[in-house]
Amino acid sequence: MIIVMKPTATKQQVQHVVNLVREMGLKDHVIEGTDLTVVAVIGDDRKKDKDVVEQAPGVDRVMRVLAPYKLAALERKPERTAVTVGRSCVFGGKNIPVVAGPCSVENEKQILTTAKAVKQAGAQALRGGAFKPRTNPYAFQGLGEEGLKLLAAARDATGLPVVTEVLTPTEVDLVAKYADCLQIGTRNSQNFKLLDAAGRSGKPVLLKRGMAMTLDEYLQATEYILAAGNENVILCERGIRTFEDHTRNTLSLSAVPELHLRTHLPVIVDPSQGTGHARLVADMSRASVACGADGLIIEVHPDPEHAMTDGAQSITPGSLSELIVSLKKIAGAIDRDC
Repeated sequence: MIIVMKPTATKQQVQHVVNLVREMGLKDHVIEGTDLTVVAVIGDDRKKDKDVVEQAPGVDRVMRVLAPYKLAALERKPERTAVTVGRSCVFGGKNIPVVAGPCSVENEKQILTTAKAVKQAGAQALRGGAFKPRTNPYAFQGLGEEGLKLLAAARDATGLPVVTEVLTPTEVDLVAKYADCLQIGTRNSQNFKLLDAAGRSGKPVLLKRGMAMTLDEYLQATEYILAAGNENVILCERGIRTFEDHTRNTLSLSAVPELHLRTHLPVIVDPSQGTGHARLVADMSRASVACGADGLIIEVHPDPEHAMTDGAQSITPGSLSELIVSLKKIAGAIDRDC
């Protein structure tokens, strides 16, 4: 359930409600907004008497949340959550940031060249993989901590905040030391120990949808991060696996408005992973903005033909520059910026 306190509720009254929740054997999560304080109740509250709480001093109303995800639910927080990565890259506001960079960090020249180029093109954050989960065990697995250091150097050179993937709970602290945002990829989207560890890191988390996840399963995975005390979660639709074979994945853009109906969290789109083909990235990026995406994460490489990973779905910095010009026009048509 969600307990909405009156605007005039005192700290003592909020604490009294928290004590009632704990007496029921449930877990509380207090959210202090600009105008209201809300107490989200975590646990199976179906057999609990909400009238007891509703009569408590300072309580405005109590709402049942039928969805299994309590903290991610829109009922808990009707206003949209804005997540800031770095100093000023905000997801969930009027602006639609573009996160761009190579699939993998290959060497110093490659990442610095790309970072400077994507910033010039209009990107607001840098992506790049230092640890790469690969289906083939003999494929390039990334540079590890050396790649993280190169990403940090690229941030120093450009001012772009860094988004990079973390693979295991034991590596969370290491990646958080260098990154501004921890990305959890599709293969780890239900690695619950990793989700919990990333939530406790204090860094914003970009969670990609699993390739066979329903939206309910996706939001329940998100709940692990939120339950660990981390409100700064960015959802990412990156395509799901279907029978279709003309693309690497099937990019389900209907998930964007549907997620906005279910959760207060920002939702971005990865048209690179979602299609697997550079030729489709621009059109699907424009469609993503049109359907309400709160951001894009795009693979960009200065020399896609010689990229160590995912060259086929990487666009060039020049193509990104042209794309962002068109994205600004579409964003303007729906009263947003890009």
